[in-house]
Amino acid sequence: MISASGSDFKEMTGRDLKRSIFKSEGRVVLGQHLLFASEGLVRGITNAELLGAFGADMILLNTFNLDNPDRNLGMQHLSLHDLKERVKLPIGIYLGCTKQDSNTDEKIYDKRGMSATKGHLLKAKEIGADFIVLGGNPGTGTSIEDIVATTALAREVCGEDMLIFSGKWEDGIDEKVLGDPLATYDSTEIIKQLIDAGADVIDLPAPGSRSGISVSDIQKLVQLIHKYKSGTLAMCFLNSSVEGSDTDTIRQIALKMKETGADINAIGDGGFSGCTTPENIQQLSFSLKGKPYTYYRMASTNK
Repeated sequence: MISASGSDFKEMTGRDLKRSIFKSEGRVVLGQHLLFASEGLVRGITNAELLGAFGADMILLNTFNLDNPDRNLGMQHLSLHDLKERVKLPIGIYLGCTKQDSNTDEKIYDKRGMSATKGHLLKAKEIGADFIVLGGNPGTGTSIEDIVATTALAREVCGEDMLIFSGKWEDGIDEKVLGDPLATYDSTEIIKQLIDAGADVIDLPAPGSRSGISVSDIQKLVQLIHKYKSGTLAMCFLNSSVEGSDTDTIRQIALKMKETGADINAIGDGGFSGCTTPENIQQLSFSLKGKPYTYYRMASTNK
């Protein structure tokens, strides 16, 4: 993944992407782009392009509305195909696993347009999503059991090739996230259920960004993920608004993420205008894979 160019990604299937991530030895960087609130940080350039230009190897689109494209302000009227042509990186869609009767704040999220229904899963595949991430945005009432059930549905609907991520790394107010020692459920059993349901990648919170989460908490779960089913990957997600901090904080958390043994290191969209700052995505990349690979990613879309 970290040495692949734009032309390489065009040829990759979901299974190829998974193998490519595995071979990168914990140095893959994923940047998240929030779509509903803003056209972007820089006029005329999407945040997805900006994240790729500063070192991200993969892009995750959050709040992608599959019912009403006009609400995807951050797409700047581009289709997913058009955006992929610009960014030349794997681009995935985040779908919420919320119950339709949950007490979501409709002023913030249109949960119906971005929920992981059978129809939306099929549509995400049809429009060219390279991967799907299943979870629950803050305030949507998503429980870990919802995510387990939706993972099984996604595998059935999308087939064996689609790269599927699932887990719980946010919305930990009413129900604690995976790895939280205060969780009322057994995180190890949930991880096994997610893998058995068809998840390729298990999503976990990053130590240092989520309150109460330590390196040892997440490291144990990553080791379980790697051992329980050979080839299963783990992702650490740096968010909880800490993605909007300074580069020194990002550097410290990046090293903690590296210690967990995670295969993918994600950074959230809680910065300005729907993404972290360019300096922070670059610092995450510098800390995880060094300057040579970071500079390669910054320039490789031309290949």
